[in-house]
Amino acid sequence: MLKIWGRINSINVQKVVWAAGEVGQPFERIDAGMAYGVVDTPEYRAKNPNGLVPCLEDGDLVLWESNAIVRYLAAQYAPGTLWPTDPKVRAQADKWMDWQATGFYAAMHPAFMGLVRTPPEKRDQAAIATSIEKFEAGMATLDAQLAKTSFVSGSAFGMADIALGVVVHRWLNMPVTRKPAPNVARWYGVIAARPAAKPALPLPVT
Repeated sequence: MLKIWGRINSINVQKVVWAAGEVGQPFERIDAGMAYGVVDTPEYRAKNPNGLVPCLEDGDLVLWESNAIVRYLAAQYAPGTLWPTDPKVRAQADKWMDWQATGFYAAMHPAFMGLVRTPPEKRDQAAIATSIEKFEAGMATLDAQLAKTSFVSGSAFGMADIALGVVVHRWLNMPVTRKPAPNVARWYGVIAARPAAKPALPLPVT
């Protein structure tokens, strides 16, 4: 059985939980990080020296970095479906997953932290506004892609949909005024209805 370390309100843990469900692997999730602690213990640091979540254990394999874990689960347990065998298709998924990690979520993070995890009297409204503006530009990019394809990397649900889906889930459930993104809305409705998505997308976002 897989072992997933990390609190479910972590967007990166959500990816791994979703991917494990998609590939049909049973797992045990252990709360760790923030209020749960654990991540600063010597035992956990031996698994993940960064002291972050998630961390995956699969037999003798210990792996950290959420997108790397999603890729591993897809390649190990869902070759030909979640893990495309065509390198060109897989490269499209990789491209969007890297964009999620380096740009898309980074743009939203200040707004999320300010609006969800910071008391109103301590919020940096200018930083929040800038974050929303940057993230809306990313949403426009994603919406344009989904005007052309059913899923992020092509015609079939894949690992990039997981990586981007958890971010969009968070955005759609934050207290912000959003610009219309009809193609994203269509896509999100489809992927969020998948059985494996439900345990990974808790509400409210915290």
